[in-house]
Amino acid sequence: MPPFRTWLALPLAATLLGLLPADSAAHSAPPADAALPLLVPRGGDPAAALLAREGTTTRYAQAGEGITRADHFRAGSVTKSFIATVVLQLAAAHRLSLSDTVEQHLPGLVRGAGNDGRALTLRSLLTHTSGLYDFTADTGGITPVTPRQAVRIALTHPPAERGRFSYSNTNYVLLGLVIQQVTGRSYATEAERRIITPLRLTGTSFPGSRSSLPRPHGHAYADDGTDVTALDPRVAGAAGELVTTLTDLDRFYAALLGGRLLTPHWLSEMLDTRAAHGAYGMGLFPERLPCGTTVWGHNGRISGSYVRSAATVDGRRVLTFRVNTDAIADPGLEPAVLAAEFCSRTT
Repeated sequence: MPPFRTWLALPLAATLLGLLPADSAAHSAPPADAALPLLVPRGGDPAAALLAREGTTTRYAQAGEGITRADHFRAGSVTKSFIATVVLQLAAAHRLSLSDTVEQHLPGLVRGAGNDGRALTLRSLLTHTSGLYDFTADTGGITPVTPRQAVRIALTHPPAERGRFSYSNTNYVLLGLVIQQVTGRSYATEAERRIITPLRLTGTSFPGSRSSLPRPHGHAYADDGTDVTALDPRVAGAAGELVTTLTDLDRFYAALLGGRLLTPHWLSEMLDTRAAHGAYGMGLFPERLPCGTTVWGHNGRISGSYVRSAATVDGRRVLTFRVNTDAIADPGLEPAVLAAEFCSRTT
């Protein structure tokens, strides 16, 4: 999903901190922790939690009941960071090139309504500059589809202007198909062998069509309060299927930005936002905070879950927070929470 506007962070940070309860617990808690209750929508049972990491030191906080540090949850578009990492590892191994066209790997698949895979590169998929329509705008993110069905839905619409940043889940569904074509194995298998197993992300998985969450887990709620804990992950596929934990996401982003998954050259490629005019790299996007620090990561929204991970460019400091519903109470609070964490020494 598209990154939030960073210019909101400074005034909202001041507002956020001014709204914190005037009790000793709030004053003693780090600002990001004390802000957690503000992220939770009122009414019903939603709750929020965060896990901050600096080096080997971690800090956990929660707001509301029915949520724990060990919970498994759906991470939505955070999946894109994993998919992009696999693609870049394949590029590093000369199994593909970012300048390859979609047509070279998936001949004849991307044709229709002005869309043409012969004119689209893998780089344009990674950076959301292909112009391909987002299939979830038609499915609502609640209708399970196969990858090729998702692509066919997108191809019933004309493309946006090619070369401009236009966030589309269709791009990463196609990258999942490219991974399978190049390796002979699914994107899930490749992510497991290249990322999940080496980093020992024991709470992370690609569930395929499995609608239940691994234990332990809490409940997940739609905007209207409906319990949507059981969900068919094929609503998102390679664009948002991942199930994970707070600990695993912090570990993943620390390893990725710390250079454990990609060489310096390919990590630099991942962080290069020029193609998307500063809005997006490859599976990561930057957020410049009021103090001058830029953090990198991704957010994810899927029915019943909203997640945000951000890390310093060296991967030493990482923050992941989640809400067990579709969205935080006020999206404008997100940059303020990041500023509260990364613009002050809290650990």
